[in-house]
Amino acid sequence: MNFQGLKRIESYQFYLDVAINAAKKAAEEARVDAREEHIRNTFVKSKIIEKEKLRTMENSICGQLNNIVKKFPRVETLPVFYKELMKTMIKIDQVTKSLTSIDFVSKKIQDLTQLYQRKIRCSKTIEDMNMHRRSYYGRISSLLKEIKQDLEGLEFARKELKEFPAIKTDMPTICICGFPNVGKSTLLKKVTGSNVEIQSYAFTTKQLLTGYANLGYGKIQFIDSPGVLNREDKRNLIEHQAYLAVKYLANCCVFVLDITLSSGYDVSDQLKLLSDLKKRFEKPFIVYLSKSDLISKEKIEEFRKQKNYPVVTEVNELMKQIEMHI
Repeated sequence: MNFQGLKRIESYQFYLDVAINAAKKAAEEARVDAREEHIRNTFVKSKIIEKEKLRTMENSICGQLNNIVKKFPRVETLPVFYKELMKTMIKIDQVTKSLTSIDFVSKKIQDLTQLYQRKIRCSKTIEDMNMHRRSYYGRISSLLKEIKQDLEGLEFARKELKEFPAIKTDMPTICICGFPNVGKSTLLKKVTGSNVEIQSYAFTTKQLLTGYANLGYGKIQFIDSPGVLNREDKRNLIEHQAYLAVKYLANCCVFVLDITLSSGYDVSDQLKLLSDLKKRFEKPFIVYLSKSDLISKEKIEEFRKQKNYPVVTEVNELMKQIEMHI
């Protein structure tokens, strides 16, 4: 899912100004049509023009407001990953209330348009028609002003939503876990060919990185999970996104383990993290030894014999293990 396409939500004055300009243009077109149809009666021509202004105002404003209500994501319709992420980022109740208010104002504008269309139709003089049109504009302006804060709040929420990662929630997913700087992003690049920026220091990954690979029956999604995922009280936004991805999307996890110690983390600390994550998520875990070219075959075999779970060093081995859990 991708929230990048959400359009900017403007101020109430912007929508009012756009509608007024559209009404002026519609009035000019109505005048031209009246001349072409040889309508010479000034009163009849004015009634046509004023009614057209109101119709255009309604179409412009209600079209914009209805589009906001229709396009803005509703938490109840989102996949659970995005639903939980949305709850941590924005005030869901306020968003719902704002969308309800905007929908109400849109319906109110439609009712007002019908009311003032009748008033103009029943007017006896041009002055009466002008008075009704000014009254209509004033009431429309007041209604839009009532949702000023709702529009501002939704625009703030839209900006937050644009920062959400673009994750395919309906695709088989593998999350790559482990301490920073152990080789998670390197593995992502190996299995997917993704153009991932790799640096030789910890905490390089500042966002969820994704890539895709093909198994025999279809495409699978890989997510590089930044952070260590088990420090619930200290988790930052990106780590929280990774936590939710593992919890709600992962079919299985690949734990990247560095036994060369070049990452700066003891093997015992890494294995403790692995144990914590297995208990926390209750997902299948495959252990991948990174930087295996720096380790002797004897040491790798000795490590494998000590463990009662799959330990792999090659990408093709890893993909075979993954296929067993998809």
